[in-house]
Formats: sequence, C-alpha cells, structure tokens
Amino acid sequence: MRILFLESYPVWIHGLPNGFKDLGHEVRISGALTQKNIPIIISSFKPELIISMGWTNETSGKKLDWIRKHVKNANIPHIYWATEDPTHTSRFTLPLIKRMKPDFVFTICQARVAEYKDIGIKAAHLDFGFHPKVNYYTTPQEKYICNIAVVANGYPKVLKLFPNHYRLKSIKTLITPLIQKEDIRIDFWGSGWNEMKEYFGKEIPKDWIHGELNYTETNKVYSAASIVLGLQNHETQLTQRTYEVLGSKGFLLTSDTPAIRKLFIPNRDLVVSSSPNETLKLVEYYLKNKEEREKIRSQGQDTVQSHSYSNRAEYILKLLYEQKIII
Repeated sequence: MRILFLESYPVWIHGLPNGFKDLGHEVRISGALTQKNIPIIISSFKPELIISMGWTNETSGKKLDWIRKHVKNANIPHIYWATEDPTHTSRFTLPLIKRMKPDFVFTICQARVAEYKDIGIKAAHLDFGFHPKVNYYTTPQEKYICNIAVVANGYPKVLKLFPNHYRLKSIKTLITPLIQKEDIRIDFWGSGWNEMKEYFGKEIPKDWIHGELNYTETNKVYSAASIVLGLQNHETQLTQRTYEVLGSKGFLLTSDTPAIRKLFIPNRDLVVSSSPNETLKLVEYYLKNKEEREKIRSQGQDTVQSHSYSNRAEYILKLLYEQKIII
C-alpha cells in the first residue's frame, strides 16, 4: 500500500511512518506543505491512505483547509492521529477535526474515544510507541555522559495556563527535589528550562542546560545517562518518551501512575516515584548500584518491544479494514 504522511516534524516522521515501512508499505513524507504542492504530491505519489498527526506546522492555520480540499477531491481515505489529547482537545483537536474532516480519528487518550463517537466522529485509541532504528542503545558518547538527564521541554507558559496539570506534579516529584539539593546535578536537553525558577525555588545553573536536541540524537542521551527522569503528563496515559527511553535501553525513573503500572513492572522494567522524598532516595540508591541499574535497563528494553511502531501500524490497518475505511 502507498501511504502518504502530510508531515515534516522530526518527532513524527521518524516514528509511525517507519512502522509502516517495516511492514513493506511504500511510505512518503510530504515535508512542508503549501497550497500548491499538496495536490502535486497527491497526484504524483497516488497514495491509498493519507495520515496527518499532532499539532505541528502542517496541522495549523490555512493548511487544514488546503488538506481537506485536496484530499477530498482525490477521494483518498484520510486519518488523523490526535496526539494532544486530552489537554488540548477543546482548543485544538476538535477545531482541527471540524475543519480538516478526516475519515477516522485515532487518539492517545482512551477516554476521548467514546466522546468522539458521541458526536459522530469515528475514533479509536492509539498509543505512542518507539522505533528500533531511532530509539536504540548506542555506546555512550562523552558529551552525553551524565548522572541524571532530562530530555523534554519545560513548557512554562503551558504550566501557567494549566496550573493543575499532572505534568506539574510530575515535575515537582521528579525534578524539584533534586534541583533543591546542593550536591545533585541534572543535565537538561530541551527548551524553556531557564524560565522555570518559580517551580524550583532557584534557577537552574546555565551549564546544566544544553538546549534543544535533534530528535535522532535523543537515544544517545538515554544510552549515556545513568538515570533518565521521565515526566508524565497524565495518570491514565503515557508520554511518547516513556517508550523511547526504554527502547534505547535507558534507565527510566518516572512518576508512579496507573498507566505505568498497567504496562510495566516497577523495579523490573523501570523505577517509579510518588513523592519528592522517594525520588531522592531512589536517585541516591541507583547511582551507587550500577549492576542493578543495568539489569533494569536490559529488562525494560525487552518489555517495551511489543510497543514498536510496526505493531502500531499493523493495528491501524487492521482496524481501518474492519471499519471499511480502506478496502
């Protein structure tokens, strides 16, 4: 099958598209979309399925209208993967669906499926995953070697907009106690961390902040860090990075949530914390016990294999055939 992804964002084009390639499908990534190139890409590639996803430059503004027009004219099944649910369902996902009008919606939030169906939107749950050609273990490189790593954005503006968001609790559980302790260093990759003083009670030293990291380099940090702190955004679903860290054989310390315990076993696949004090104890213990860290790293990588993007792609096609979206 020929599958066209209307996307250019590195985080997305190296994940699910590769899963379809693994299954033997012919995949094309559109790159940046314009009003002129959308019909040209469609007519030249002649896709049998078109996929849009996330909240990126390619799913914003007038591009939604261009996509709707040219995809409908071509009469090709079009699905959308809602990766911003449930936080931004009202302000982003629903307006997008109404304008772009995909034939089917997948969402990372299980609870949203019934809500979409209630308003006449065909939908199903689709979680994040990892891809072994991008999220894999590599020999630690000196510039990434550190005791504790965070690969994420701070999102200070989002936290102010949603002061009760679970991500803030995750930050206060996993990062704040370590920042406040004088003898512990955290190395940060991502944006916004220089604006997080109000959440830590102190500024993060400038030499701890390394800025944004190319997505295809993230596995090098996961491989080299002794401990990777993995923030969670919700108690009932997992961040994409959860799967990517484990796929890269990283030692993951994350929030203790029902979603984590549903798929992984703490102290076997990863380590979880439910309080600032517990985080301090876990970090102190595992920094001193490399043998135990390595055992957990290896087991976590084994356990996460069932969540590969090739498995996600297989699930997507199976469901779309069942729903007669594709025939």
